[in-house]
Amino acid sequence: MKSNLNINENTMNNEIFLCSICNINSGTCNEDCKFCSQSVRYKADIDRYKQKNIEDILKEAKNARDGGALGFCLVTADKGLNNKTLDFVCSIAKILTEEVPELRLIACNGTASVEQLLTLKASGIKAYNHNLETSKEFYPQICTTHSWDERYSTCKNVNEAGLVLITGGIYGLGETEEDRVSMLESLNSLNPTSVPINFYHHNEALELQPNSLTADEALNLIKLTREAIPNAQRIMVAGGRELMFGDRQEEIFNYGANSIVIGNYLTTSGRVVSKDLDMLEYLRLKVAKSVK
Repeated sequence: MKSNLNINENTMNNEIFLCSICNINSGTCNEDCKFCSQSVRYKADIDRYKQKNIEDILKEAKNARDGGALGFCLVTADKGLNNKTLDFVCSIAKILTEEVPELRLIACNGTASVEQLLTLKASGIKAYNHNLETSKEFYPQICTTHSWDERYSTCKNVNEAGLVLITGGIYGLGETEEDRVSMLESLNSLNPTSVPINFYHHNEALELQPNSLTADEALNLIKLTREAIPNAQRIMVAGGRELMFGDRQEEIFNYGANSIVIGNYLTTSGRVVSKDLDMLEYLRLKVAKSVK
């Protein structure tokens, strides 16, 4: 059945890049980010573990590959990299590079130095994800245990290390329009390859108020992101997609999105992968088979 949507020209000129995330260390973070259920401070009802079993990680990687994902992101819950975490991520990367070479490995491990990033790169990591989350001005309202500047510096380190930079933010935290513009200007200054857009998914244990954005407002924020960061190869709709858009998820591609996360997220469930693949087929959009 042919879609009635008028797919955005940017999307039509690009295949849809699918990415999957793997929470290899969950719920152990001591930071106070008010949007994050992985902080130990808020005692959210989530799974908590220090290191996921490698067999489980490998299984998730193979499932991601079989679902059409090109990107596979290894995520840890902490402020940043330490020697133990760095060794763990590197050991996983080396195994996945050998066992699932089709996947493009991404690391998301918080603040990191150039030296640490170069070590990740040597182990097979191709890209690093570190989100600015929101504007520099608003950031103190959602986190007090580390600064926005540390986040920005890590993104600069990613570029210096020669890894692909993935950085984005969260909409629906209570930020103003001015905060959104400020965040986008900062993101654009970093020249990221991929920009993940997340929509705040409320957990009752967290201090923030529920996301008040409407689906129409969220769609226009995707458009704003695309316009503000025109050189980004990918605008990815990530966390909160299913809750934010419901049965209107296919509309995101009209507004500049050309990448999505498939499967589950860090502490919340995603949509069944087959439904996302059916959606793309319905829209006559192809799943990307290689990375530029």
